[in-house]
Amino acid sequence: MERRTIGAAALAVGAVGLGCMPMSWAYSASRRRGDESLRAVHRALDLGASLLDTADMYGPFTNELLVGRALKERRSDAFVSTKVGLLVGDQHIVANGRPGYVKRACDASLRRLQTDVIDLYQLHRADPEVPVEETWGAMAELVQAGKVRALGLCAVGARAGRRAGARLHDGTIRQLERVQQVFPVSAVEAELSVWSPEALEALLPWCRTRGVGFLAAMPLGNGFLTGRLRPGAGFEADDPRARHPRFTAEMMAANQPFVVGLRRVARRHGTGVTAAQVALAWVLAQGPHVVPVPGAKQERWVTENTAAADVRLTPDDLREIAALPPAQGSWD
Repeated sequence: MERRTIGAAALAVGAVGLGCMPMSWAYSASRRRGDESLRAVHRALDLGASLLDTADMYGPFTNELLVGRALKERRSDAFVSTKVGLLVGDQHIVANGRPGYVKRACDASLRRLQTDVIDLYQLHRADPEVPVEETWGAMAELVQAGKVRALGLCAVGARAGRRAGARLHDGTIRQLERVQQVFPVSAVEAELSVWSPEALEALLPWCRTRGVGFLAAMPLGNGFLTGRLRPGAGFEADDPRARHPRFTAEMMAANQPFVVGLRRVARRHGTGVTAAQVALAWVLAQGPHVVPVPGAKQERWVTENTAAADVRLTPDDLREIAALPPAQGSWD
């Protein structure tokens, strides 16, 4: 697989990564299978999809434990990204950016992941009660101690903290400017897909001009852009999409032009190319510093997703995708 670099340290990873969250957090618990997910991780590593993206809150903790089972055998094949800064309680999630907590959480993640170093340690959310510079300083000390190789900022929750009238990632960029004064940012993880392209406006250019890697979360639109979700089919009660404004039957039907358009482009690239692969190829085409991190928990989807690295969209393809109508329905 093509290799891409993350940050000034030029950390090399496969062009397509693997989001491990669905294996043990969010979506439907009834569809989680530990051994099946472990095989998916091994398949990703076999195919060169080396970036494994997890977090201590996924589970909580169980996702890191699962990834650790694979790392115990194949640490040299993997690039490990995990996150710190969120605590999961009963029916609530709170931020914790206190320096002492960050250091203890790192040690706990290292134990669960069965490794002596984390390749990319991301701040999952900034703690409103702690200056972000203090949190980032504690994370920088982990780099100096040899426990972490590089630091990143996760901006997947940017919608929740957006000010009225502000662009989606204005707050994220303000945070990045602050922490960049303390220790270099190697990567930013944020949502980017055909139907959620807001990062193209300011955040992606910010990363590009500073040599910062960009990890594209939810590049398949939480499954919608695969074309396999049928409007009105419904979701299990514990699946967040069951309560999501963009996944009502009405909005899924209204947004079918995305699936139709992606399938039309896929057909031009030959038998077997899928809408999902075109959606991922579009993300890859946004710059050599961009690495999509699609979530998957089965080998067959990992295989399909990684093959997107071989799909080269033409200028005509990109213009056709750009001409698709804007997504309907709130994403908040």
